[in-house]
Amino acid sequence: MTQAFGSLRIEATTLGEAWMAISAAILTSGVEGSWEGVPIVEVFRVTIDVHSPRVDDPIIAEHGDPKRVAWMHANFTDHSRVPELGDADSYATRLYDYAHAGRDQIRWVIDRLAANPWTRDATITTFQPLTDASYVPCVSLLDFWLINDELQVAVYAHAIDFGTKGYANLVELAALQTRVASDLGVGVGTLTMTVKSAHIYQTELGLMRGIIAAPT
Repeated sequence: MTQAFGSLRIEATTLGEAWMAISAAILTSGVEGSWEGVPIVEVFRVTIDVHSPRVDDPIIAEHGDPKRVAWMHANFTDHSRVPELGDADSYATRLYDYAHAGRDQIRWVIDRLAANPWTRDATITTFQPLTDASYVPCVSLLDFWLINDELQVAVYAHAIDFGTKGYANLVELAALQTRVASDLGVGVGTLTMTVKSAHIYQTELGLMRGIIAAPT
């Protein structure tokens, strides 16, 4: 199958609507690929703008897997290593104790924006190049800035599985955005996710077709 390398932009109000839109795009326009030998269907260079990223999303609550949501929440909040990822560091470690050096990157972002609301370089990474030899975190860059007293967040991911974990990624990123905005005393703006490979495993295609077809 010939792969299409054009870009795709999705505008959505809520996290759940964003999940449905990107999943539908993968199902209708995706091409065959492989992730570590496992067949996937993927679209490339997707940018998703969620303009009201509320954590308590009814679509995700109805159609998401609670176990997967809980797993992702632990990844973002528990400093324990992640067995399913080859005992790699969790996002919690990467964000709040970068490289096990005691560097709280989220506190740095908050302090930087509090000191200068006009700053445009409150940018952090989850990638730890000295130790991430066999695993590169899917979400590797987070960028925070303020517009009209609302916190905007843009993240870059090399690959996101929207059949099993992508909605949980969105929930945790929205929770992080809400936390930073609350500490700054500002509103929550747009959450933007740019993904090089947005995909669904072929084993999940039937499940996702059923979810997309279900009334919301």
